[in-house]
Amino acid sequence: MRLMPVPSLAEIRLYTAHPGSGIRRLTDPQEGENEPQPPYWAYAWAGGAVLARYIIDRPQTVVGRRVLDLGAGSGLVGITAAKAGASDVVAAEIDRNGVAALGLNAVANGVTITVIGEDITNGPPPAVDLVVAGDVFYDQHVAERIMPFLDRCLAAGIDVLVGDPGRAWLPRSRLRLLAEYIVPDFGEARHAATKPSGVFSLQPERPECPL
Repeated sequence: MRLMPVPSLAEIRLYTAHPGSGIRRLTDPQEGENEPQPPYWAYAWAGGAVLARYIIDRPQTVVGRRVLDLGAGSGLVGITAAKAGASDVVAAEIDRNGVAALGLNAVANGVTITVIGEDITNGPPPAVDLVVAGDVFYDQHVAERIMPFLDRCLAAGIDVLVGDPGRAWLPRSRLRLLAEYIVPDFGEARHAATKPSGVFSLQPERPECPL
């Protein structure tokens, strides 16, 4: 892994995979899963990148607030929040290799982050003021597990920001667009046309109107 600036976010450096990393050897099946967990934490994804850019441009989003980085991966968003003045940052990441990388990335950027290395989505909302969720809607099962947790956060008065380039399971009807940025995404071909990725505010579900 090489410590490198994040594309389009020179303020943040992350340990990043490169062709000689041999990173696939670190993949293991997670508990209860038959397939290895891909090393998503070793790359900057578009949703996390736009959330980080939004926080850098609008530090008042996090200043003095307790922030949860959900599905933190590399820790990009949580690290940015800590650097921008969040009073406390918690990063939740289920991949144990990702947990290790997240700790190294936090140290490399001179910030302190509390890391939770387990799935917190089945439990109650944590004691935070803001949840940031980048790239959590890439898979149907993940989205179905996360949405009830995010709804419990909203019900508890916790703000939720989502960063996403428009993945298949994005709950578009529940989102209010706050900003768009052009950033590269994990898995894109090198010369592919780059499309805008959005930062959204998740809105409470509207009650159904009685007939």
